[in-house]
Amino acid sequence: MNGEAQLLAAVVPPRGYFPDFLTPSQEGAEPFGLDLGIEALRDTPADRVHAELELLAAGRIRQRAGLAAGPRQQDPGAGRASAALPAALMEGRAEPLARLIGALRSYHRAAVEPYWPHIRASVEADRAVRGRALLDGGADGLLATLPPMIRWRSPVLEADYPFDRDLHLDGRGLLLQPSFFCRGTPVVYRDPSLPPVLVYPVANPGAPVFAEPGPWLGRLVGHTRSAVLSSIGTGCTTSELARRAGVSLASASQHASVLREAGLVLTLRHGSSVLHTLTPLGGSLLRGGAPLALP
Repeated sequence: MNGEAQLLAAVVPPRGYFPDFLTPSQEGAEPFGLDLGIEALRDTPADRVHAELELLAAGRIRQRAGLAAGPRQQDPGAGRASAALPAALMEGRAEPLARLIGALRSYHRAAVEPYWPHIRASVEADRAVRGRALLDGGADGLLATLPPMIRWRSPVLEADYPFDRDLHLDGRGLLLQPSFFCRGTPVVYRDPSLPPVLVYPVANPGAPVFAEPGPWLGRLVGHTRSAVLSSIGTGCTTSELARRAGVSLASASQHASVLREAGLVLTLRHGSSVLHTLTPLGGSLLRGGAPLALP
């Protein structure tokens, strides 16, 4: 794993600029997973790879010279072997690109895949909150619910960012992408000609909890709780849950709490209320373990 991490550190610094081609846009690809992302990376035009790696190298040179390399500068520290990867990629050969893709796959297996259900549940819960805000208040309502570092002041969406920058949509749509791994400030592409994407932190993702089955297993039975779990569907507030399941508000809140302890439900605050959504485990339980059917 250490070798893969060193290779990735050569093109993905701990902070600052990293090439846009490493995070291809999801526009027009559903569902968008690792394999499709890898294919998009593999299909990146050679001239674009060259130009973006030149930007990465220029920042590294400025930093080593002791100059202000700008807000997206990166820390030095990759070894000589890994530092050679960007130069090899700039030559447009297939072999270094294959090495990079192999390192990405290995890193994903080790650092992302074991926690994917929790990551996916956090992202889906955030999307449910934004979807509810869109239904309740339109685009203005949706943009007003984004994390505090992003502020909607019509017709401008302001965001805390490492440096001053204006991104003009010029009639294009803006893809809002919640991210489990985004921290502190949102992220956008450096190249303004790419599809506009705003990556922002998911709401309170927390950390995955790995625990031995507890007493909640004994409580997770009965028709009422099954009805509550089924009623959550694609997301609902506690009041809606009580109405759908035909129980009192206090009972709906208690059942949702037990289901949350069991890892079957995720709860996020939505204005003055809370929004409950199913985790992948909760959805799988309702389907009897069958995989989710894709449209």
